[in-house]
Amino acid sequence: MGDMLEGRIIRGIGGFYYVSTDDGELYECRAKGLFRKEGTKPLVGDICLMTPVEESDPDPDALPVGNITKILPRKSELLRPAVANVDQALIIFALTSPEPNFGLLDTFLLRMELSNLPVIIAFNKLDMDQSGSLERQIRDIYETTGYELVFCSAADGSGTDRLRKRLKGKCTTVAGPSGVGKSSLINLLQANVRMETSRISEKTRRGRHTTRHSELIPLTEGGYICDTPGFTSLGIDEFEKEDIAKGFREIGRWQEECRFAGCSHIAEPDCRVKEKVAVGEISRVRYESYVRMYGECRNRKRF
Repeated sequence: MGDMLEGRIIRGIGGFYYVSTDDGELYECRAKGLFRKEGTKPLVGDICLMTPVEESDPDPDALPVGNITKILPRKSELLRPAVANVDQALIIFALTSPEPNFGLLDTFLLRMELSNLPVIIAFNKLDMDQSGSLERQIRDIYETTGYELVFCSAADGSGTDRLRKRLKGKCTTVAGPSGVGKSSLINLLQANVRMETSRISEKTRRGRHTTRHSELIPLTEGGYICDTPGFTSLGIDEFEKEDIAKGFREIGRWQEECRFAGCSHIAEPDCRVKEKVAVGEISRVRYESYVRMYGECRNRKRF
């Protein structure tokens, strides 16, 4: 048994965790039984301590193996997608083909806002918006939120330099619905990636960009992309209706000026939030998402 090493879990499949150490070595690890006793499950992105295991008859083509013995304290933790120690989220939608589902985007933003995680919103397929009308529509909706907007194209590379700068030195979870060009954009953003993940993929017989599991992709300029499975829906079952306004930062900005404490911003008179919607300082599209989510939480059956 070797000395204890520190590393980061970059992928987890079927009870195996692939740990990248500071010197670039990659280990296939099992989590020790103490995690089951403590009810702790290692997450992709975890910084951990692991002990290499010397095998009596090692396969020269296989990864070295080890045991994870401790998960170090997490600075952040997400459950959907399940990943630890990320610095920011990059959410990718398309300007068109498919048309952006603003309700789905707003649900993702709510989840990240309630997790206190900074978000960059990227709209791909800019090359298909020759008139610029789609970009203007998006700006009208989201510029008042304060989130950074990046308009880009995986097809011609426009906007990708800006994204690459935002990713440098950060651990970024990347998510988006199917069909928006997420994989193509990720391929561009990590064009000079170190090849640790390909060795995992060879062993598990999965394509390097298959995203059934969350996976950290290390970048040569520093930082990681956490590629996560595509999604077509996101639930808000764990939230209460009182949480919803906290997840809409532009609503939270004005709610203290409402006449009634605990204003729902839906039916009450003298609501400052509704006034801001009426004059366009809060997007009506965003407000409708808020009303929908608030209603979902309020009407949820209690058992």
